[in-house]
Amino acid sequence: MQTDIDPRHLIGRKAFDLRGTRIGTIDEVYLDDATGVPEWAAIRTGLFSRDAFVPLEPSELVDGALHVPFERAVIKDAPDFGVGRHLSPEQELQLYHHYGLDVAPPPPLPDHTFGKLAGRDEPA
Repeated sequence: MQTDIDPRHLIGRKAFDLRGTRIGTIDEVYLDDATGVPEWAAIRTGLFSRDAFVPLEPSELVDGALHVPFERAVIKDAPDFGVGRHLSPEQELQLYHHYGLDVAPPPPLPDHTFGKLAGRDEPA
């Protein structure tokens, strides 16, 4: 997805699945905590339905509508975390796994015990 799009301009746009079937209307856009880049869209899937989270990458904005490269059934079965709240890193991981998107594991923590022997405070 283009990252130079103002997320406020996504709200209210229609969203379609990979077959071109209408999913619903974008209710909210969630930004990445670290970068501020739009990362998720919450799509209202019907009048009495819930919002479904969809990843903005690899979705595309085409002719003013969001085209999500997943089937409607997969989108409707996405984990439901409710809207209007912050997505935790764990919730984002659940969403990435639901959509089969690989996310890089976090870098390993530094090994502070390297060079130390068990039971000793000083390096060997």
